[in-house]
Amino acid sequence: MPKTSDKAKLFTESVIRGMTRLATKYGAINLAQGFPDFPCPQELKDAAAKAIFEDYNQYSVTWGSPILREAIAAKAKRFNKIEAEPDENIVITCGTTEAMVAAQIALIDPGDEVIVFSPHYENYAPDAIISGARPVYLELDEEQGFRVNEEKLKEAFSSPRAKGIVLCTPNNPIGKVFSRDELKLIGDMCNDRDAICFTDEIYEHIVYDGFEHVSIGSLPSMADRTVTISGFSKTFSVTGWRVGYTIAEFQLSNAIKKVHDFLTVGAPHPLQVACAKALTLPDSYYRELKDEYDKRRNLLLSSLESIGFRCVKPHGAYYIWCDFSELDRESGDVTFAENLVRNGGVAGVPGSSFFMTGSTRGSKRIRFTFSKRLETLELASRRLENSLAKPRAA
Repeated sequence: MPKTSDKAKLFTESVIRGMTRLATKYGAINLAQGFPDFPCPQELKDAAAKAIFEDYNQYSVTWGSPILREAIAAKAKRFNKIEAEPDENIVITCGTTEAMVAAQIALIDPGDEVIVFSPHYENYAPDAIISGARPVYLELDEEQGFRVNEEKLKEAFSSPRAKGIVLCTPNNPIGKVFSRDELKLIGDMCNDRDAICFTDEIYEHIVYDGFEHVSIGSLPSMADRTVTISGFSKTFSVTGWRVGYTIAEFQLSNAIKKVHDFLTVGAPHPLQVACAKALTLPDSYYRELKDEYDKRRNLLLSSLESIGFRCVKPHGAYYIWCDFSELDRESGDVTFAENLVRNGGVAGVPGSSFFMTGSTRGSKRIRFTFSKRLETLELASRRLENSLAKPRAA
């Protein structure tokens, strides 16, 4: 019997997607995986159908439809303050998931180190491992508001093998929006060590409380050493379309093109055309998007805190990071989350899945998404209260 590769032994299947399967099995409300239970804008459905009937059904140019690359270049200039040439700097990928792994395979060598902030989205470490690199985990201190610690950052970059860093802002799972000062600090270290920043900005339009999303690639010193990664899944509620992109300097982009070509050939052509339509929606769409998610955030946050969770108020994205210590002092995060599905009818994600394999960090944490209809969140809140609320004193 052939053996499996050594690198495949270094990570597990997705815990997030596993919790979705468990939620389906037990009929639980899925607050685990970050996808909406409400429809995408009608304009996008119409555009996708129109593209199919107009026969955009064969391969596009491997690195993406010119229609979409031109639209992204205009969007990047306006929203991200990044100058990008459609033919030189942009690669359309099968979601941001492929974008991140393709970029690391293209730009990181076996034996290199890739710094990953923790808690982190579960894909980032496997991406580094698949590229042949070793992930180095840099923990953000919850007690300090998850700010970047300069000394710890310098220590992580002290190795001559440190060639990349993964950034996610707004952040999944904690909802942190990295400040301009923090981005400058990260940029300075990348320049000092000749390293590349892989920045996942899929939640760029979902920010609250007056916080500002800043693309690190817009900093003058970072234009040539940043791979800016984003897509359409979260902003336009089309997680199943799998259309993302990278923006990078010409030579970096050319390397990503080659890897992308042999990974997936290309993203779905009619959906690329529809995504170009998405980028023509008016500014009011983005304002309404934030307002609607803000309502959902406040509803679920209030409910969770009233039940007894200690929560981190997110300033971006659509997740709430919770401490359940006061509700269950005995169970670890996996047991707590699985029991919540089976007995409470609500699915979240165990906190340990957002840390390095084997870490005890996150053992009293759980992540919930509020990317659902208000009525779904209200029902989930009632189920959680019925399942977890302590009996009231007589």
